[in-house]
Amino acid sequence: MPDNILKNKLGLTQEQFLATYDASKFKRPSVTVDMLIFTVTDEEKKNYRKLPEKVLRLLMIKRGDHPYIGQWALPGGFVKVDESLDEAALRELKEETNIDDIYMEQLYTWGDVARDPRTRVISASYMSLVDSSTLDIKASDDADDAKWFTVSCKLYQEQKTVTGKGYNLQRLFKLNLSNDEDDLSAIIKTVKTAEGKVTKIERKVVESNGIAFDHAKIIEYGIDRLRSKIEYTDIVFNLMPELFTLTELQQVYEVILDTELLKANFRRKTADMVIETNEYTKDAGHRPSKLFRFNPNWTNVSE
Repeated sequence: MPDNILKNKLGLTQEQFLATYDASKFKRPSVTVDMLIFTVTDEEKKNYRKLPEKVLRLLMIKRGDHPYIGQWALPGGFVKVDESLDEAALRELKEETNIDDIYMEQLYTWGDVARDPRTRVISASYMSLVDSSTLDIKASDDADDAKWFTVSCKLYQEQKTVTGKGYNLQRLFKLNLSNDEDDLSAIIKTVKTAEGKVTKIERKVVESNGIAFDHAKIIEYGIDRLRSKIEYTDIVFNLMPELFTLTELQQVYEVILDTELLKANFRRKTADMVIETNEYTKDAGHRPSKLFRFNPNWTNVSE
């Protein structure tokens, strides 16, 4: 039976119900979007005979107004009533950083009651991995500045407690963001509680220096998800030029995963993801290396 004919317990059709519905019955939280834009770039070469070291970087904006004026935050802002979350994310990114037309995927929704001192704010976070050399970063809107920060997130303390129904795992992570002018840091505590088949993870910012709002824990979670995604998707190829060496590709994996990989194992793992070409590098000071390209027909057989 159509909705316009069905009646509720008060005898109202949907049309009658909507005509008398009081939207002010429930207080409305504000909704924002926050974007994690990651890239991998080369550090300055110190020896032309060696491949440059690669580093993971994250785009941050310097807040130009209260709250947290002068501190650094993820690009983002409030969602308008007539736009979707995806539309708001793309608009805010363009307004605050001048980045346009990139693919982003929704990461997580953050809804702690006191996460924003202005009002009750729920935020949908997005993540993207981009080639920063193709972007023209410019701060605008309410941002004083927009810059790339080298980012690292390392586990430095872990404690597991067995309980009657499962276990409790507490971890402390040290987050560092730095560039030529600024050094930001935070400590994030994650608590994983397992009881039978039910598992939940909570995150809390224990200490934050220069990072606005609760963005430190959003960044920690984003890095954790990024490390997971490159294990089973082709997201890493967003960073690669059309032609690349396998050593360059391995370096990108290593800097994101923050660990060294065995060359033989890595090449077996990525063999189906790349196509060998007949071209070689021509860099001075290096032996010519075979160039590869991404295999567009690659699919993850484990999906």
